[in-house]
Amino acid sequence: MKIVIANKSHSIYANTICSTIEEAAQKRGTGIAKRKPEYVITKMENGNAVIALEGDVFAGFCYIEAWSHGKFVANSGLIVHPDFRNRGLAKQIKQKIFEHSRNKFPDAKIFSITTGLAVMKLNTQLGYKPVPFSELTEDQSFWNGCQTCKNYDVLQRTNQTMCLCTGMLYDPKSKDIKEVRKVKEKVFLRLKSIKQNLFLKNNKL
Repeated sequence: MKIVIANKSHSIYANTICSTIEEAAQKRGTGIAKRKPEYVITKMENGNAVIALEGDVFAGFCYIEAWSHGKFVANSGLIVHPDFRNRGLAKQIKQKIFEHSRNKFPDAKIFSITTGLAVMKLNTQLGYKPVPFSELTEDQSFWNGCQTCKNYDVLQRTNQTMCLCTGMLYDPKSKDIKEVRKVKEKVFLRLKSIKQNLFLKNNKL
């Protein structure tokens, strides 16, 4: 299994990706916005997507959307083909697209709206926090993308303040995130020091 940054050569999987997303929405019975193959291909061509393949067989996908002039970024369309579920692949894809988002948009706030408990758990592990919709992008083009969701009427009735989805946000400037980084850096330096001492000790023996 390989998970790579998608490019134009992967456009042959666009139809399969979109049909897999639509089938998952119907089976789950909750809101997942539909995607068109042309849109998915554009994400691939712009280097704003990751794809998982086992050989030449499609296994999973996720892409990046940038809003409010790059101030906000969303990792959207996360999907794993039924034949590859229950292997921890969604977590690997989520990690890959998250790292890719941080590299391309280092100062952007990364957000997610989801009804899936599994995605919420993955987001939490990456440092996302639950937030009200008011903390997310105000870019109307993002919210217009929810029109194909079966729960769009709920979003309309609440003036885009809430829906069945939970809003989650990763803020790279958050104090909590900075503290976690400091702890990780200290642990890394400590482990590095221990390894160096062991190396020197072994060479003296």
